[in-house]
Amino acid sequence: MTLAILIAISLMWISVAILFLGKGEAKGTGAITGFVGLVVVLGAFLQTALFKDPFTGGLLFAHGLLYCTVAYALLAGLEDLRSVGNVSLGVAIISFIYMVLFFTGGVAADGSVLIAQSYYFAFACLGYTVLTVQVWLNAYGKVQANTLAWSLIAWVPLGLWLPAFMLMSTGRLPF
Repeated sequence: MTLAILIAISLMWISVAILFLGKGEAKGTGAITGFVGLVVVLGAFLQTALFKDPFTGGLLFAHGLLYCTVAYALLAGLEDLRSVGNVSLGVAIISFIYMVLFFTGGVAADGSVLIAQSYYFAFACLGYTVLTVQVWLNAYGKVQANTLAWSLIAWVPLGLWLPAFMLMSTGRLPF
């Protein structure tokens, strides 16, 4: 489920990046962003309730709600994007915590693994942290839109496609 969601997220990241590079228009980009946000939030519910994985669900909820916020800003034509930036800052902090947890893993007192250690997912969450910090800084006028756009484009293959397609086709991550 989560792997398919990563592929869906890539559609939004690429669309927003191209918009930030001056191509496209806000309402169409807002629509795909809203659809992806809805899919991610619904996926987070399923991941948490049906698949009994609140750890992954939590990260999906944070990002899905950010995507819904971005969609609203694009569809409503908001000129002051600091509210989007504020949500993004919260998601950056959450992504950073996930990065640390993936790097260290988590083991219960009885020795059972609560969070599998994954250097690749720690790396991916570092990328998500950097991207969401850039969104926050962009909303406050501290990072140019084209810088954020190229970061999104670079992270689509590294943070979304690579883990999704490798896990689906080989059952393992690059490292």
